[in-house]
Amino acid sequence: MTKAGDKVKVVCADKEHTGILIDKKKDVTVLKLENGYNVGIDNSKIKRIELLEEGKDIEIKYPDTQTGRAKALPRISILHTGGTIASKVDYRTGAVYSSFKPEDLLGMFPELGDIANFESKLIANMWSEDLRFKHFSVIAEAVAQEVEKGAEGVIIGMGTDNLAVAACGLAFALEECNVPVLFVGAQRSSDRGSSDAAMNLICAAELIVRTDFAGVGICMHDHTSDEKCVILPACKTKKLHSSRRDAFKPVNDSPIAYVDYKTKEIKFKRTDYNKKGGKLVVKPRFEEKVGLVKTHVNFFADQLKCFEGYKGLVIEGMGLGQIPGEVTNEWAKDNEEIFPAVKKLVDGGTVVVMTTNTIFGRVNMNVYSKGRDVMKLGVIPGQDMLAETAMVKLSWLLGNHDVSDVKELVGENLRGEINERISEDEFLDE
Repeated sequence: MTKAGDKVKVVCADKEHTGILIDKKKDVTVLKLENGYNVGIDNSKIKRIELLEEGKDIEIKYPDTQTGRAKALPRISILHTGGTIASKVDYRTGAVYSSFKPEDLLGMFPELGDIANFESKLIANMWSEDLRFKHFSVIAEAVAQEVEKGAEGVIIGMGTDNLAVAACGLAFALEECNVPVLFVGAQRSSDRGSSDAAMNLICAAELIVRTDFAGVGICMHDHTSDEKCVILPACKTKKLHSSRRDAFKPVNDSPIAYVDYKTKEIKFKRTDYNKKGGKLVVKPRFEEKVGLVKTHVNFFADQLKCFEGYKGLVIEGMGLGQIPGEVTNEWAKDNEEIFPAVKKLVDGGTVVVMTTNTIFGRVNMNVYSKGRDVMKLGVIPGQDMLAETAMVKLSWLLGNHDVSDVKELVGENLRGEINERISEDEFLDE
């Protein structure tokens, strides 16, 4: 009988897997492979599991949640939500820690104790791919509690899949933010030699205690090498790679600052960031019935009809803000139903916002007749907002403002989500 922590060989009909057994669920068996990655194996494909080495039961003691090394140091709160940054396997013993206490972060990264006094708190296990708007409200309220207790900065540890979207949500929920709130993740788990967890956490802490930066940001690797981290704007950042340590990049914007991991030197790229001080103002309400739909080749009106009854919808259109809608020949007949479907949404009270499927640039719905026709349906241009940012912003606006105000505010720059310096005709031929 095998148990979590045992080294095993899983034999399937066409393949064998060797690693540390993490969990055996109803449908899948999870292993930590020797290369550091997890793999889930469909139980129906497993012929047998061979025990290679029993895991050892050990007790690992970690420091208290408050290090107390130097009472004169600033206080930083780490709010723990799970993710790769919080994954660890002890390869010396075979013992597996797939869900460990928040204070384990301090045990794994003792260098943090030389920077500040830390307190660590588990908000809840929030797998990044499972996030909902309500999670943003919960995190915002947790941040407010820590600031009220005297935290001079907050680090939020989270899985990277939707880390940038969550940072955007917090930027809106914290309408006025008087302390630095940095989202930190890891592309490689903390037990691997190539992990980026320690460096990202340490650089985030350095920025908090040594600068006047306030507001919500993201701290991740700037390059694949362990040289420096980059501080990124919460509403203009996108994860552009599934596994590289420098996966996060600003879109239509520039980084806020760089933190050199070795020298601890901090260089600001820009000066238009919020400064510490003032009062924290939290507006954590988000409207649940807000969606996002991506238009594409062979798009059907039925893909819009499912949003009937929603309070808000973001359409990720094509190019400068076009969507299918014209019957140019017999093969495009299905397109004739798309514009009426959009009009039905708008007439039914749904606030509809248009963004672009390109990574860079902005929508300009006045260039082509189709774009102007879509605006006549009542669709609001989303400027250069990322589609996910527009969705989060629309949800927050609908949760805190009247619909008439929402239609005005959605196109205004509230948290740096719209770069007004980008010209609408930037990509047009001269």
